[in-house]
Amino acid sequence: MRVAKLAPAILLLLTSALVRAGDEKRASWKASGEMEEACSCNVACPCWFGSKPTRSHCSGGQVNFIVNGSYGDVRLDGLAVGTMGQNPDGTAMVDSYGKWEFADIYIDEKASPQQRQALETIARATLPLGAPPERTRIRYVPITRKVEGSEHTVTIGSVASFSGHLIPGVMGAVPKIVNAPVADPVHREYQQGRTTRQTYTDSSRKWDWSNTNYMFAKFETDSEEYEKFFAALPAATEKPATEKKPNGERRD
Repeated sequence: MRVAKLAPAILLLLTSALVRAGDEKRASWKASGEMEEACSCNVACPCWFGSKPTRSHCSGGQVNFIVNGSYGDVRLDGLAVGTMGQNPDGTAMVDSYGKWEFADIYIDEKASPQQRQALETIARATLPLGAPPERTRIRYVPITRKVEGSEHTVTIGSVASFSGHLIPGVMGAVPKIVNAPVADPVHREYQQGRTTRQTYTDSSRKWDWSNTNYMFAKFETDSEEYEKFFAALPAATEKPATEKKPNGERRD
């Protein structure tokens, strides 16, 4: 997906790339745009490598600004969807899916009822939403982005905001991370940056970070690609087999 001047992306739920409603036929979706993300980890966030976060937990979010997209016959051009969440202390992001302390989905309030349902389905299929149903909420809020020079500022209603910029390398190029071990299709290639500030007040949580992880990516993906991703994820995140000592005893 190509996204012109789109803004932040926030996280997706580890579930199927499509949502079934009884015996109804699943609708396919596709979308392209830009993702912006910020979290409490130091640069660069270790969560996408299957490691534990810099602090005791990773708290932050992502917003996907869709330039061109559709869910079945429903057009999604120009809309945004994001998430904010936090995993339990002392755990890696991917190891704690389904047990997160909370994961809120924020849907662009401009969306029509049909578009809202479509965006929620896509969000649950793509954003790292690792909280159980009772700790996952849906909110309809204005989602905006402002770009001033190198600074990108994303605002999610009255509850969250983050501002960040890409980090230039010594040779001038911006650091780019490609195919991180647990990266989903939206995160398969992203540019690395640093936050100026990140604030959040919702779900009985409050944080105010600065000088932390910031990421930016252009994405193009669809429901079929996410189905393949989730099918391959268990094997990709499987712990290495226990080695054996020369005498045949197992080595822990």
